[in-house]
Amino acid sequence: MSLRDAIDNFYERLVQDAIEATREETDTTDYLTDVMCVALNRLPSRYYRHSIDMMFYLADEELKDMKQKSLAAVKTARGFVKEHQRE
Repeated sequence: MSLRDAIDNFYERLVQDAIEATREETDTTDYLTDVMCVALNRLPSRYYRHSIDMMFYLADEELKDMKQKSLAAVKTARGFVKEHQRE
């Protein structure tokens, strides 16, 4: 087992949730993958080993703030990716 397989970035889950919440009928998988990459690059990393630890130690207000930042990053990333799409 690789050490990389033992950890996750909590923002990946939050960004994926924000993408699903803002999903449009015309969104392609390639477009959404680019949006996810751009959004994650604009957010700090928040690594954890066990999801139960993250949920137990994360204050409600901090989680709310992280969700808001994720949604804002996704909205910004959508505009950035649309502006810079290759034809």
